[in-house]
Amino acid sequence: MSVRYAIANVPVKLNETDESVIRYLAAHLKLDAAAIITAVCVRRALDARRKNEIHFVCTYEVELNQPLDPLPGNCRLIEHSALTPTTPEIFTRRHDGKQHAIVIGAGPAGLFAALSLAEAGIRVTLLERGKPVETRMRDIGRLRSRGELNSESNICFGEGGAGTYTDGKLYTRIKHPYLRWVLHTFVRFGARADILVDAHPHLGTDKLVRIVRNMREHLSGLGVDYRFESRVDDLLISAGAVTGVRITNGEEIDADHVVLATGHSARDTFERLQQLGIRMEAKAFAVGLRAEHPQSLINSIQFGAHAAEPALGAAEYSLTHQAADPHLGHRGIYSFCMCPGGLIVPSPTEAGGMAVNGMSNAKRGGQWANSGIVVQVTPDDISRHGIPDDPLMGIAFQRQLEQVTFQAAGGQYAAPAMRLTDFVNRQATGRLAPTRFKPQAIASDLHALLPVWVATPLAEGLRGFDRKMRGFITDEANLLASETRTSSPIRIERGDDMQSVSISGLYPVGEGAGYAGGIVSAAVDGLKAAAAIIEQHHR
Repeated sequence: MSVRYAIANVPVKLNETDESVIRYLAAHLKLDAAAIITAVCVRRALDARRKNEIHFVCTYEVELNQPLDPLPGNCRLIEHSALTPTTPEIFTRRHDGKQHAIVIGAGPAGLFAALSLAEAGIRVTLLERGKPVETRMRDIGRLRSRGELNSESNICFGEGGAGTYTDGKLYTRIKHPYLRWVLHTFVRFGARADILVDAHPHLGTDKLVRIVRNMREHLSGLGVDYRFESRVDDLLISAGAVTGVRITNGEEIDADHVVLATGHSARDTFERLQQLGIRMEAKAFAVGLRAEHPQSLINSIQFGAHAAEPALGAAEYSLTHQAADPHLGHRGIYSFCMCPGGLIVPSPTEAGGMAVNGMSNAKRGGQWANSGIVVQVTPDDISRHGIPDDPLMGIAFQRQLEQVTFQAAGGQYAAPAMRLTDFVNRQATGRLAPTRFKPQAIASDLHALLPVWVATPLAEGLRGFDRKMRGFITDEANLLASETRTSSPIRIERGDDMQSVSISGLYPVGEGAGYAGGIVSAAVDGLKAAAAIIEQHHR
């Protein structure tokens, strides 16, 4: 009878053969290689701390023809493989179809909520204010090529949510039982199986487009009423409970439950929720600029002599710095949504405001690396900035910065930009490094654009980054304005039952509600709301 074990911290050289790994495992376990029936890598992380010894650190699941005794310290007995999908028990329960749930928003929180509800037999209407992912791509193309903004179909609004037009990062700091199921679900709808293994998995925009389309087709096959260009303008409320919604064309749709998964940029929705008396609070977020470096430079800094090694792909980075601050003690500056081999893209959603974001495709094969470089912003900062205390004060600050950015670009959807060295030295030379940004990067003094309490720690943070990654500050890099949509500036208050504390039957979830910070965490949050709805009707 065979026995299965997981063995952690297995060092694997670049391009090492399977046979070599088997020999290492056998020696480590003090067994003959013939005792290993199978050995499968289920976790892989890159260790590039020593540039002359770059290697992978892996976890292997091995099947042996004999038990281990004693058990090595990095080894544990397992029953189920990490690569085998296991549906959480709550989502295997079935309903009679009498309950109706409306899901607002077709981003990761909304899609996963709709998927689990529909597969449990609950009738679902999925309302998306934007367009299908294929049509949405054309609207984004017009913004990049002609500077024409469609305020309902752009980087932030449309099927798949804002995460579709990023690097498609799937790693997260959260620990939750639904996390592995989310990854397996992405594989089910077309993602590469290596996202189950990589410590820093990503999908890429090109793959996400196909995955989202596959999910739509599956949901439609389950009977989900999947509607586009259907912005929710109002909630229907009776006796302290939500009873449905009113959409753009005036139609009213009744429901037993409403899952609010709008994403972080649905400012008009947040304003209406405040008018309805739904409790929310201002929360911290971050703003700043987006850095663009040659990818070859980042590869060289991170990988040294191995920079051209195909097994390593495009290098990434994650950097933080703490700047002394009279109000916070220390203010955080950090890289955000780093996109290897990608592009900086315009991400405004409102006329007269300009913002930028980053994206990359699955292969990360472009010549440029980009990342948000952002500074911590608190409600107290915004109050000192002159914006009155209010749950939506962060939105007011974002708008103000985006409008200033738009004006600095000459009243067009272009990006004010500054060479990174010029920003750090506070010397506006008017010269830019080469850039791929479209529709246009316009040389500007970004210190004049940003509040001083943002610009000063940002420059200090960049100098700190350069101490950690020598060569990060370079004439070859630009900074583009402004990065404002790092996360939602509000949190809609909810109870342990996932429902709004103000109105029963309303489930605020995901990034927009202030409870997630990426694709996977948003998907998990949507699943938590769906589980609460399913559980409610199985008591």
